[in-house]
Amino acid sequence: MVFVGIDVAKDKHDCFIISLEGEVLAEVFTITNNKAGFECLLQKIRSCAGKSEKIKVGLEATGHYSYNILGFLLDNGLDSVVINPLHTNLYRKSLSLRKTKTDRVDARTIAAMLMSDVNLKSYTDTAYHNEELKSLTRYRFDKVRARAKLKQSVARLVNILFPELEKLVPSLHGAAVYALLSELPGAYQIAACNLTHLKTILADASKGRYGRDKSIEIRDAARQSVGSRMPAKSLELQHTIRLIQEMDMEIGEIEVQIEAMMVEIHSPIITIPGIGTRMGAMILAEIGDFSQFDSPDKILAYAGLSPSIYQSGQYISGHAHMEKRGSRYLRFAIYTAARYACLWDSTFAAYLAKKRAEGKHYNVAISHAAKKLVRLIFAMEKSGQIYHVA
Repeated sequence: MVFVGIDVAKDKHDCFIISLEGEVLAEVFTITNNKAGFECLLQKIRSCAGKSEKIKVGLEATGHYSYNILGFLLDNGLDSVVINPLHTNLYRKSLSLRKTKTDRVDARTIAAMLMSDVNLKSYTDTAYHNEELKSLTRYRFDKVRARAKLKQSVARLVNILFPELEKLVPSLHGAAVYALLSELPGAYQIAACNLTHLKTILADASKGRYGRDKSIEIRDAARQSVGSRMPAKSLELQHTIRLIQEMDMEIGEIEVQIEAMMVEIHSPIITIPGIGTRMGAMILAEIGDFSQFDSPDKILAYAGLSPSIYQSGQYISGHAHMEKRGSRYLRFAIYTAARYACLWDSTFAAYLAKKRAEGKHYNVAISHAAKKLVRLIFAMEKSGQIYHVA
């Protein structure tokens, strides 16, 4: 067996090759992050390994920097392992008391970890191709959060320009309100608007739900409004609404691609009440290949939903908090899905009620439901069976 440690960086990668007996086959060498560099690495690995020797390559999970070289290794049939940087950091510290961290040292550390076989599993094609779904779900998540901040800005600006409007409509973020404020961004502009034109704006955008009476009500409120006349804020409001509308279209395009990929995956977990296509996609994307996990507990640990443990001598902490390490996206998806499952499924609702009856806080009870949900998801993905409502 030949072990290859690669420390990944933006423009170059440091590599180190060692045998199973600990013999250094290639001292640390550097390759460029391009095709020529990748081909050089492949040639070096094959020159160090005999025809009958197996090759195992390890590299840290360094986000998008490791994606291209990982794809190259998998395409060339090399057994590859992606290691959590936290794991390599702790392993490096265990080898020496000196505070030493360089790219060359990291390459050696990764190779040593592979040689010591510290329960590292190979990266699979399934996990690699799952990266596209992960990119889409994370991109959507970040877009939705950015849109939520913009909506907060709209509410703030309306409170300055026309504070009475909020009580006249079900939501400030409806199509009719956005159409109104895009053209008339403030109480002063609405008050001066012709009633017929105002009625046309509202009726067209609301598809007939807002008629003449609502138009008169909004115009009268605008004439009596205490809102400020601030052209700069009005312009900011128009631009913010325009950004939200653009984001709505972008999020819609992302969701179309996510749904198309989920149709191909055909996962049984979306049959669980409370888990829709988008939330199911995020869970599957973050977990990746279920064969990488031996048990549901390891998925919980990866999501950062496991309780931390602190024990020293006779003392054992009785207040264990969640670790909150690992994928924050997976933690969010599982926790949110558990909340909805408790609303829509009788089994989960009964389980939540049981935990609440034991005196647990709502958030703690939901975390227990999340653990139950992960066990269910793990079993369904392993068996391929759909969820049957009790």
